[in-house]
Amino acid sequence: MPERTTIGVLADPFLYEWQVRAIDRVQTQTDAEISVVVTNAEKKDCTAESWNDSRFEAADVRRFVDVVRQEQAWALVLAERAFARRLGDDQHLWYRHSIDAIDQLEDADHLECEPHRDGSWYEFPDDVVSRLAEECDVLVLFGFGLLKGAVLTATEHGILSFPPADIRSYRGMGPPPIFHDGQSMAGSTLQRLTESIDGGEVIAYDEVDISDCHTLWDVFDRLVSLQIQLLPDGIERVCDPAFEPTTVPDDQLGAFYPRSMRRSPSFAGRILAKNVTGRIRRQVRTRVSLPAIDRAKPVRR
Repeated sequence: MPERTTIGVLADPFLYEWQVRAIDRVQTQTDAEISVVVTNAEKKDCTAESWNDSRFEAADVRRFVDVVRQEQAWALVLAERAFARRLGDDQHLWYRHSIDAIDQLEDADHLECEPHRDGSWYEFPDDVVSRLAEECDVLVLFGFGLLKGAVLTATEHGILSFPPADIRSYRGMGPPPIFHDGQSMAGSTLQRLTESIDGGEVIAYDEVDISDCHTLWDVFDRLVSLQIQLLPDGIERVCDPAFEPTTVPDDQLGAFYPRSMRRSPSFAGRILAKNVTGRIRRQVRTRVSLPAIDRAKPVRR
């Protein structure tokens, strides 16, 4: 890149570990710098690091009741994940870090944004859009949700975001329907956002083998590990004047899988069953791979 690229990060009041690693790669592998971080003030009361503690507390029961009301059958899939964490499934790529405690962002200006909300869509206030337009070349979306309005074109290179799937095959939920369907490969797309849901310009794409993933959460880990690698390449590409992104025509976009689909008993039930049987297979393989012990002889200490 001929000049130092300035990046704005749009996020909730926390980043996941994989997002921190992706930013770190951008800073170490490119000449770009993070100049502005905009956080969603709607979620300012969340306790970012609470997810990192795997101990059960009384409040967990109350939260689960709320999740059941909201997510219906999918709550059982989330409960399976929570139990697995308590039993040692670390899931370290999903640890949360408060925005103001991330070393990679300490030199950036931090802004809280009260977005205008229309259902699932977010629109930024004019003063925030103006600030981003003045100080940033490109934006990276790590929070909020679906965006519309002037912020999409406020910076020279737009907003980059990761649908965790190939948008020509699976749009919307990403990994759950891919795992549900038993696919052996999964991809991730770094796109420049438009108001089309998962239908923006393709900046970078790669795919990975998931045939050995035992659970849905393994698929998520495999894909975000891919995204950590894609972000610095995508930043360099989008800022290269010679680069031409790929536009996917509407008739070539994949089927859209809404989040509401996961609440159906049949969909959630299949995911839950595959997760449980996958964990059993992993345990069996782990035991088989352990060195054999001659049980006829006492172990001398």
